[in-house]
Amino acid sequence: MSLLFSPAQLGNLTLQNHLVMAPMTRSRADGNVPNALMAEYYGQRASAGLIITEGTSPSPNGLGYARIPGIYSQAQIDGWKPVTQAAHAGGAKIFMQLMHCGRVAHPLNLPSGARVIAPSAITAPGDIYTDAEGMKQNAAPEAMTAADLTATRAEFVQAAKNAIAAGCDGVELHAANGYLLEQFLRPNSNQRTDAYGGNIENRARFVLEVIDDAIAAIGKNKVGIRLSPYGVFNDMPAYDAMDADYIWLAQQLSARGLVYVHLVDHSAMGAPAVPDAIKQAIREAFKGTLILSGGYDAASAERDLAAKKCDLVAVGRLFISNPDLVARWQTGAPVNAPDMGTFYSSGETGYTDYPTMG
Repeated sequence: MSLLFSPAQLGNLTLQNHLVMAPMTRSRADGNVPNALMAEYYGQRASAGLIITEGTSPSPNGLGYARIPGIYSQAQIDGWKPVTQAAHAGGAKIFMQLMHCGRVAHPLNLPSGARVIAPSAITAPGDIYTDAEGMKQNAAPEAMTAADLTATRAEFVQAAKNAIAAGCDGVELHAANGYLLEQFLRPNSNQRTDAYGGNIENRARFVLEVIDDAIAAIGKNKVGIRLSPYGVFNDMPAYDAMDADYIWLAQQLSARGLVYVHLVDHSAMGAPAVPDAIKQAIREAFKGTLILSGGYDAASAERDLAAKKCDLVAVGRLFISNPDLVARWQTGAPVNAPDMGTFYSSGETGYTDYPTMG
């Protein structure tokens, strides 16, 4: 019997299969509020065991990109409710990814009064798209003050509570891909001289405080985290102590009883491969559920599950182009190719209009 399509446990939740729809920014939330089109999109893909939503900002400061959703206002909570209902109607469980973009941002994408903030006042190289003026350089961030740290932590906690109020089964803290939480973890973007900078114990302090506060607010079975050692996206270069740092972090996460670690491997998209050795070391250090993602097909997913390399397998782009991916993989049917040109556009084209089988 196939492991991939059999039920799986995630904390106290039973998933309908071992397949996870990975979090993917889709930029359809006009005004940063989820809408009916988004509910349709997630509902179409609800044959996954677990859906992790696109990155959702815990605050106005965290929005970063154009048209990404938030979870800090009542309108956003209300907008997410039909999305979670659609996911549950198809049998999926749904976790909301909380993504504060930090220094990967531009004021044109932020509402009035919001600020570009980061661990240190170090600008991320590269450009970011704005609806107002097209491509712009990432803005210079303000280094977060002690008051900013306290306020941002509180925003994450309130966002976690709001996600549960919107019907989510839990939250994923986005500490990967060069966004705020990873900006604290990495020495190139965190050059603080206070208790939040320096060695890994200090650089991880903010992330672990957010985790502790989120667990206190909604429970450890409802909190997961995404990590990307060897991810270079948004100026996150490798450094000498990286393996040791992430293994230490995995031990800290395990001690807190986090429900899962979601490990990103973007080598299928041209990033450096994540060595099997670090995946295995994190597997041994973290006693909760391990989700692996990166370039999987049905055969490789089945293989890694059978070898106990992970507990769940996450898939991204193929879920964009195949709302019925589970059925296609189960039957060996061909899959639709994703159209990358419509990943971040607005409207239903390349979003809810991919065909299902038959």
